Amino acid sequence: MAQQIPILSVTEFTGLLKSHVEDAFPLIAVRGEISNLSQSANGHVFLTLKDSKSQLRAVLWRDTARQLKFKLKDGLEVVAVGGLDLYPARGTYQLVVQELVPEGIGALELAFRQLREKLAAEGLFAAERKRPLPRIPNRIALVTSPQGAAVKDMLQIILRRWPAANIVIVPVPVQGDGAADKIAMGIRLLPRLEGVDVAIVGRGGGSLEDLWPFNEEVVARAIAACPVPIISAVGHEIDVSISDLVADRRALTPSESGEIVVPDSNELLADLEHLERRLQRTVTSRIENSRHRLDSLAARPVLADPWQQLERSRTQIDDLFGRLSRSADSRLVRARSRLAELTSTLDALSPLQVLSRGYSITQDAQSGVVIQDAEALTLGTLIETRLHAGRVISRVEQVLPATPQ
Repeated sequence: MAQQIPILSVTEFTGLLKSHVEDAFPLIAVRGEISNLSQSANGHVFLTLKDSKSQLRAVLWRDTARQLKFKLKDGLEVVAVGGLDLYPARGTYQLVVQELVPEGIGALELAFRQLREKLAAEGLFAAERKRPLPRIPNRIALVTSPQGAAVKDMLQIILRRWPAANIVIVPVPVQGDGAADKIAMGIRLLPRLEGVDVAIVGRGGGSLEDLWPFNEEVVARAIAACPVPIISAVGHEIDVSISDLVADRRALTPSESGEIVVPDSNELLADLEHLERRLQRTVTSRIENSRHRLDSLAARPVLADPWQQLERSRTQIDDLFGRLSRSADSRLVRARSRLAELTSTLDALSPLQVLSRGYSITQDAQSGVVIQDAEALTLGTLIETRLHAGRVISRVEQVLPATPQ
């Protein structure tokens, strides 16, 4: 060898390489597409960043992964910021990600879109699950910061429109770490507040980061599960939050929520006065119509001279009774005449009438069979002869043949 080359152990070489690599790239930003995404049981996230020609291993330790607002998935283009770390035991290196930003869109915007798609697929934004607000609420709950300008606007407008409003404030932080959990907790408290039948959840305007607690899934699910109807009033008109989409009603601003939640007492009074006038006109009209109808009825003959009408009806009844009696007498005469005819006919056909003219009927004394042929009898047979008056029992001693006609 031209010169002596130091011989290093594998551990010495990888250690030297580790120090050079990590010192050379303490913080870099790498653009690539996520692939081979996985998460360990302890919360660490492992992935590969790749482009058309190369790939780079990367890791997000648990604390970093927890701070992500959006969900990672294979195929997502991102910019990863972090430092290189060489693992001597395997001789491999990876990028330890400290910050991850979606390519071409902000992290919060991506998180908003992902959660919106998820909740929409579950039907949480469906119009049919929206509940109507009470016309005149018994008690109104305001889930918001008691120090913000928004709560003052809401109170001012509600009390101006409905001075008798009963309001309870549920104080919660509306921005910063942990605010979403506190807001969700305040919403879950609503069913336990006596008399509360509607609530307003929201805050005044601010940046997307300031408004972010109202885009958290925990708040959306608390609104969806709450049995009390909820108005969402977050930010300004152009600020549309997940809370707005889940709530039963969206107010463009906190001030508008005050106009939505209660009616204007002056307008309601004017409506009542209008209804009163309509009622008076209706009642007056019905009274006049009833009076005209009564006058019309009173002018009818039956009411003008009821005794005359009664006498006319009595005459008609007497006439009908006379006609009915004559008809009944006539039918009775005809029926009696017909009965006499039938009686005469029956008498003429009666066997008794035949017997009265000297004829008789002879029967077998035992069987009762009528004897029509003398030759059918045998000597000694008992026979019964029925006359017009009485019967004769005799015994056959001689049978004579019939005399030719």
